[in-house]
Amino acid sequence: MYILCMKPTLKLSPTDREFFATVARAAFTNPFSRERVEFDRQIAGAAQAVSRDELITRTIARVEERVRSLMAAGKADLRRYTGEDREIVRTVVLFDVYHRFRFEFDAFILRQIEAGDTPCQVPFARDVLAGLVAQGIGSDDARRYFAIFYQIRRAFYFIENSLTGLAPSMDTLRLNLWNNVFTSDITWYENHLWNRMEDFSTLLLGETGTGKGAAAAAIGRSGFIPFDERKGCFSESFTRNFIPLNLSQYPESLLESELFGHKKGAFTGAIENHQGVFARCTPHGSIFLDEIGDVSIPVQIKLLQILQERTFSPVGGHDRLRFNGRVIAATNRPLDEMRQQGQFRDDFYYRLCSDIITVPSLRQRVQEEPKELEMLVGGILTRMIGPEGKSMAEMVCEGIRRDLGPHYPWKGNVRELEQAVRRFILSRHYHGDRQGACSGLREQLCVDIETGTTDAQTLLAAYCSLLHQRHGTYEEVARRTGLDRRTVKKYIQRTAPAGPDVE
Repeated sequence: MYILCMKPTLKLSPTDREFFATVARAAFTNPFSRERVEFDRQIAGAAQAVSRDELITRTIARVEERVRSLMAAGKADLRRYTGEDREIVRTVVLFDVYHRFRFEFDAFILRQIEAGDTPCQVPFARDVLAGLVAQGIGSDDARRYFAIFYQIRRAFYFIENSLTGLAPSMDTLRLNLWNNVFTSDITWYENHLWNRMEDFSTLLLGETGTGKGAAAAAIGRSGFIPFDERKGCFSESFTRNFIPLNLSQYPESLLESELFGHKKGAFTGAIENHQGVFARCTPHGSIFLDEIGDVSIPVQIKLLQILQERTFSPVGGHDRLRFNGRVIAATNRPLDEMRQQGQFRDDFYYRLCSDIITVPSLRQRVQEEPKELEMLVGGILTRMIGPEGKSMAEMVCEGIRRDLGPHYPWKGNVRELEQAVRRFILSRHYHGDRQGACSGLREQLCVDIETGTTDAQTLLAAYCSLLHQRHGTYEEVARRTGLDRRTVKKYIQRTAPAGPDVE
């Protein structure tokens, strides 16, 4: 009874206030940002040479040590503070409890993946909730924070593990995906938006094979899911609340049924009622509409109505059903050109683009960071063979580089790389996609010219290769460029995939 009626009597010391204020700022900073790294260095007192993993471990340990000191002195209950000190202590308590249970959350995520769509019991939930309530957080808020902890851990798990890469463009992608889930200021999310994100649609752009599906899944599996304390589990499984649908695989006559469902007898062959993806999506779920650039104008209009009105009717029905989920869409098609040509509606585009995220090409990633190829090949081999697969990565990369040369454009991106690894294992060679290489080389040449990111020798080599792919002989390329045959051959061999000389 004393605890419930205690009056605010404490103030943080200047030293504690400075330290814990830094912790509070770190807690609200995107974990994939440079700013978060700098905050962690300040908290841990670590040098620049300390690795990211070690830095995180030291940061968590340092905060835990300082929080234990507050608890030992009876100063860790936020109800004994007012104003800014109260907010600082609240945030630090949340930071500390979240990180103390991070491994339990990780193990639970893996267990839920194995269990599938049936929500699992959360054995450590009572300990987390009790810890939050003991330090002055109300029971309703404690349940909400527990659900946000779970959401944060899922987002970190799926973004970190599904979208690996050393290139700066991949750092940017991970940062953007985190902001897409929690907004650019997590205080806004915590205070106002945690249960209102369904109106924030997302449009993923990028070439085929770059990993737009993995990016969509990372967003879709990271939504807020309430905790049901009475049942001891979250209200649904994150494996169920993300529904991917490739729109290009359905003929026009069946697409609307798959999207919106249909009533029995609505058309020939409709022998029973069918639920579409919008009806199957749970209140906290997401629908991933892949290949959105392939849908017709009539379908675009109906999707626009759902996004605006949040209601829809099954084909052949009149009931208005409500859609409470979130929409993620993706395409590799040039939407700007399609809008100019009237193939993609402007109003539909503007309703989709609450956030636009571009997934970088493999060509860009390798250009930014040469070690990117080894890292990706190691990951592919590990998934294919097991942990021992990493030991083969260097050999496979050497063979692929030998066959393709240093400037292969990887038109098929990561998807092509996966097949290149498989083909190399089978035959010890991969000579690439020559048709894709031509198209990719042309695109890369245009990008290099527009951005001014390459030198004249590289541009000339690419131009000679394009001419050779079109005309077939070194002599014709030499005639058109004014270069001698030996110089032309040197440039073409510098750029083109290795293989039998056609001349």
